[in-house]
Amino acid sequence: MLKTAIWLYLFMFVAFFDLHAQYPILSPFAISLGAAPSFIGLILGVYSITHLPGNLLAGYGVDKYGSKRFIVFSLIVAGIVLLVQSRVTDPWQLLYIRSISGFVLAFLSPACLSMLAKIAKDKVQQSKLMAGNGFVHTMASVLSPAAGAYLVAKLGFVQSFTLLGWILIITGVLAIFGVKEKQYTESAAELFPQVHGAPSIPQETDSENETLNRAIPWLFFGIPLALSCSQGILFFELPLMKEASGSILTSGILFSLVSLGALVTLSMLFINRISAFLRTSMGSLALALIFFGMSVNWPIPLHVSLFLIGMAKGVIYPAIASLLASLSSAQRYGRIFSFLSISYSIGAFIGPIVAGHLRSHTSPFFMAFLCLMLALSLLPLKTFKTVQA
Repeated sequence: MLKTAIWLYLFMFVAFFDLHAQYPILSPFAISLGAAPSFIGLILGVYSITHLPGNLLAGYGVDKYGSKRFIVFSLIVAGIVLLVQSRVTDPWQLLYIRSISGFVLAFLSPACLSMLAKIAKDKVQQSKLMAGNGFVHTMASVLSPAAGAYLVAKLGFVQSFTLLGWILIITGVLAIFGVKEKQYTESAAELFPQVHGAPSIPQETDSENETLNRAIPWLFFGIPLALSCSQGILFFELPLMKEASGSILTSGILFSLVSLGALVTLSMLFINRISAFLRTSMGSLALALIFFGMSVNWPIPLHVSLFLIGMAKGVIYPAIASLLASLSSAQRYGRIFSFLSISYSIGAFIGPIVAGHLRSHTSPFFMAFLCLMLALSLLPLKTFKTVQA
């Protein structure tokens, strides 16, 4: 089990590392191709848009065919796309390539999360594995932006994209030999066979869909959507704040504080013994209150506020994944985690747009507070009151 988990963490780390390493690269690269600022925004945003159909297909595909083939496909094809990206010569080509990349990588997260949930022996171990996924994601987000900027400084755009592409391809080939899926699929069906007493069945039927909708109300997905939206608002607004001083380096340090805060709570493994629903709701409430404090210029310094935001994220993200896994049978993990990824993608797309249009009228951080509080107020408490992580 541990060996498979390490392989899955490796795949996700490499994918997230490659993705985040491109953040400081893409805008300058698009400018070098002659892209206008408005078009650069489209290039960056199209990734989230094309993520949505990929997530939908991934959910049903993972449940029907298993995780391994989608992990291998996503890594290898994404690597090939990066190799092609290194050869583009105009902004429109870069837009097309980014849209393909968003679609292809949409398969990876649901596939890996589904398999992580399957290899666990009980719900507490599921929580720990999900926390490990959050830790890997956070480490990649801390290390990769600086690494991407360093690569461009040393190798240039073409060689940097080529190197990142080959790393993905090699990792995809390793996945062919490193992932052993069948034994965990069989054991997961025995360990997590039902949702609230409803027996799971391999084939998808109308009664199965009714059970799924009853077990996990659609309103619950407002929490990850609001969470991602609030983070999109933060990522848009932070570089524009006076504390950032218009410096890319200073902005990078401020973003790193968020990741460092997340690492702190992700390292507190005892938190995983607390109910996943309680961690999700209380963590979201704490995050909303932090954003409210920032919107009214509370006396806590920005650096401390960002660290607290990271700590809240370190609690919420693995808790949401654990809660969804505990509410679903093993045969439906793919769909559940694809819906989760879709919620994150929609929120990441909406957040910056909301911040850009409303920042002249009200504090974007207040909008982040409203999003989170609205999602919490709509949370169907009765459904989750008996759920234990």
